[in-house]
Amino acid sequence: MAMEIKIDKSNMRKIILDFPKQFRVGLEAAKDIKVLGSFDAVLICGMGGSALPGDILSMWLENYKISLPFYVHRNYSLPYHVDEKYLIVCISYSGNTEESLSAFGEALKRKLKIVAITSGGKLEKLCEKYQIPFAKVPKGYQPRMALGYQFSALMKILTNCGLIGNNLENILDLEKKLKPGILELRGKKLAKKLKGKIPVVYASQRRKTLARIWKIKFNESSKITAFFNYFPELNHNELTGFENPEKKLHIIILRDPMDHPRILKRMRVTAAILKLKGLSVDFIDIKDEDFLCKIFFNIILSDWVAYYLAMECKTDPTPTQLQEKFKLWLRSKKQ
Repeated sequence: MAMEIKIDKSNMRKIILDFPKQFRVGLEAAKDIKVLGSFDAVLICGMGGSALPGDILSMWLENYKISLPFYVHRNYSLPYHVDEKYLIVCISYSGNTEESLSAFGEALKRKLKIVAITSGGKLEKLCEKYQIPFAKVPKGYQPRMALGYQFSALMKILTNCGLIGNNLENILDLEKKLKPGILELRGKKLAKKLKGKIPVVYASQRRKTLARIWKIKFNESSKITAFFNYFPELNHNELTGFENPEKKLHIIILRDPMDHPRILKRMRVTAAILKLKGLSVDFIDIKDEDFLCKIFFNIILSDWVAYYLAMECKTDPTPTQLQEKFKLWLRSKKQ
């Protein structure tokens, strides 16, 4: 533990343990945020950890068969087809993400209805200048570790706008139901197996957001290369790439018992073939009666695995130095 404290200078372990408390705070931050109007669709504009609330909400909408046209936009400006029937939700945890600010500016130019979620920065200033409603969440986190704040704020805003009905009690229940500590040892054990490996995370198409999140956690917390893909598409191309596999690959398959039976069989068959090729494969079952619980339990497990892999590599899990260097070079006139 003493070595972990020495490496984990920003105390990410405590942030993981305290994660369930974020939901109540996010709901409170957005309690009065509402956009007047009639909307046929929602467009979430965000990057990195600030786009993930939209991805999780998309899974939630599909699970409960809510037919709200809903899109996540990870780019500059806005898609050409977006019009006044869209509610534009700009999410930038830092408030300084240039792609999200670009989308915000384009939405202003087109006179579309906008709402925002941020902890400050330029986005907060622009919202105040143009009188755009926004939910201000606590600052001081890496965006990927502020997912609870951003997701619950997003749910509250869309509820206030009458777009998804009122399901906020389920979010409040997460604070009581999620117990991050019970997953810590499991995450630590898997991290030991992954030291020196390149994780490849697979899931069904319905759960591909979770595979993406695991990949992001490995990238940003463990500071290692990782990849993700989803069934059944990967069986039609990527599988062939394992004819002569790199032995450092370690396959993680996220398996939801509610997935299509043929998808579950594809997972088993794929695992068997990859093991014959000499690769390590681990199944992570996504199980819980409550939909949001099983999603966030899986995300918390990814946090623990990435955290303890960082400890194995003697790497501080919090900073993202290469990303900061990239942003600095992007602003430089020399490049």
